[in-house]
Amino acid sequence: MSKVLDEVLSANADYVSSFGQRSNLALPPARRFAILTCMDARLDPAKYAGLSEGDAHVIRNAGGRASDDAIRSLVISYKLLGTREFFVIHHTNCGMEFFTDDVIRGLLSNSLETAELGARGFRDVGKGPGSAEGQFIDWLTIKDSQQAVVDDVTRIRRHPLVPKNIPVYGYIYDVKTGKLVEVEEAIRAGRVEETTRAVRADVEVPVQESVVSI
Repeated sequence: MSKVLDEVLSANADYVSSFGQRSNLALPPARRFAILTCMDARLDPAKYAGLSEGDAHVIRNAGGRASDDAIRSLVISYKLLGTREFFVIHHTNCGMEFFTDDVIRGLLSNSLETAELGARGFRDVGKGPGSAEGQFIDWLTIKDSQQAVVDDVTRIRRHPLVPKNIPVYGYIYDVKTGKLVEVEEAIRAGRVEETTRAVRADVEVPVQESVVSI
């Protein structure tokens, strides 16, 4: 057993011993909102957004980007589980700013071992073989941190599966202070349209059974 695995299982045993009333938490998030944020280990959404178990959905990926899969989760979040507000939260000093699609594709084609980050960016220190499969992935790297938030909020706002009455907020988390800094252009892009403000997001729609004749 690895040291990390042992630590995780030990921590889980402690958690189980005091699990208590958490077993009664409902499936839908109690505070009815979702956060799309980065997987960076320095970010703890429970702390920076004041969350307890059962409060909100937290969707994480590299960069906190509005990828197809992130939008899939957001759509399930509102459509089936009743969330009414979305947050897109990126952060300063994000690793996704330190390379381009071409860089990571080149690194992967050379070697599958972990690259090294130096003053001039990432470089390979491992041995091959690598793989060309990285050529077929859109890595969603970041050139401009604020613009990336605007782009992601805009994509979610304009997506045909996202209702116009769900506000989408855009922020950048400062890793030096812990503060959420508003991205004004993203806030404007994610606003609820005036014509949809009166529409309720929690209206229950009856589901009719389909009869298929074969």
